Formats: sequence, C-alpha cells, structure tokens
Amino acid sequence: MSTPPVAVVTGASSGIGAATARALASAGFHVVLGARRVDRCAEIAKEIDGTAVRLDVTDAESVAAFAAAVPECRLLVNNAGGAKGFEPVAEADEEDWRWMFETNVIGTLRVTKALLPALLASGDGHIVTVTSIAALEPYDNGAGYTGAKHAQAMLHRTLRGELLGQPVRLTEILPGMVETDFSLVRFGGDQARADEVYRGITPLTADDVADVIAFAATRPSHVNLDQIVLKPRAQATPMRAYREPS
Repeated sequence: MSTPPVAVVTGASSGIGAATARALASAGFHVVLGARRVDRCAEIAKEIDGTAVRLDVTDAESVAAFAAAVPECRLLVNNAGGAKGFEPVAEADEEDWRWMFETNVIGTLRVTKALLPALLASGDGHIVTVTSIAALEPYDNGAGYTGAKHAQAMLHRTLRGELLGQPVRLTEILPGMVETDFSLVRFGGDQARADEVYRGITPLTADDVADVIAFAATRPSHVNLDQIVLKPRAQATPMRAYREPS
C-alpha cells in the first residue's frame, strides 16, 4: 500500500481549517493539523487519523519546531489568520493592526519558508493560501484587515512567479462571507454584533470553502488553479449584499 501524501493545514483547530483537514483526509491525504489550540486539533486528528502538532505562526521558534516535526509535505494550506477591530483609520488600534499583519502576513511567510524545502523535495508540491475578497478591494473601517490580506496575497502571488519551473503549484482562495468564528474574534467576543454580520443572508460555510480547497488540491499536477473567488450568491462585494427583510 502506498503512503498517503502529507498535507499541512494551519489554523486547523476550527472553522475553515478544521473543515479543510476533514476534506483533505477524505481526499486521501494524511493531514497534519497545526494551531495554538492543539487540544482541539488532536480531537479532529483522532477523527480523521491525522496528526496534531502545536503551531503558533506568530512565534518563529514554534514554526521551526513545527517544521522539524513535518519532514515530508506535499500540500501546505496557509489558513491561519483573522481580523481584529472595525474602526476607521483615524481611530485605528495599532496593536490590532500589528496582530493582523503578524498573523496573516508574517505567519504565512514563516510557515511557507519553513516547509518550502519539503514541498520542493516532494516533486509535486502545492501551496494553497486562504486570503479573502478583502485582498481585492478596500472597504470603510477595514483598512487593517484589507491591508494585511493584500500583503498576504502579494506574498503568495509573487511566489507564483518565483517558483516557475519548480514542482510546486500555487492556489489562492479568496472567500467572501463565511460564517465561522471570524466575526466573533473581530468584534472581541461580541456575539450580537457578530450575528448581525450574517443577518438576512445565507453565508458560505467552512465546508463550502474546504470543498473548493480539496478540489484544487486534487487536480492533475499540470493544472494550476491560480485564484478562486467564492462568495454567497447574495454577496457582490465585501460591503454589498442582499439581505432578506426580517
């Protein structure tokens, strides 16, 4: 029996990351789940016969230890990230901005650099980075998050050119509104405010995004899906959506 290819998913303790781990396991990968909440990763790993390893993408030593624990890697899903705050630039919280850039941008850089040798050595590597439609255009009160996602996207898109000729594919996933704990984190645990984001609309689910990631990861090696934008049917832009009247 052949050994299943190894897929690494960051931010795998919940939401899109957890759903992606399950989808990739179903597609035949051995999934290594990385997140700070390693206990939650361990529960999912047990369910899908995967491996849980603690990972804090904002900590260089944690990333180095994680990479050392993953000597082989065919697929990397850079999913760790998030938003904090929803204020205009004039009222921006520098600590929130610092966290967003450290997590979304520098975290993606750290993990990608650390696992790139293994991805190249696999002979058929694939880097999937989950950015956002926030990487396509600005919106009021979102400069910290849109700025971080634009920067993360530029990192990923630059790699697409830098790795031409190498056995590595690169796919950027740009989701619109997805109902996870994203808004709860953004609004500092304010459940009512988080619920308002999804009022009157059927948003994407974490499984919807995971299905797309698994699809991209299972195309033939010569097929590179560069960018995939997915939104709810009722959403046109980050701040324009149709909501059913209450």
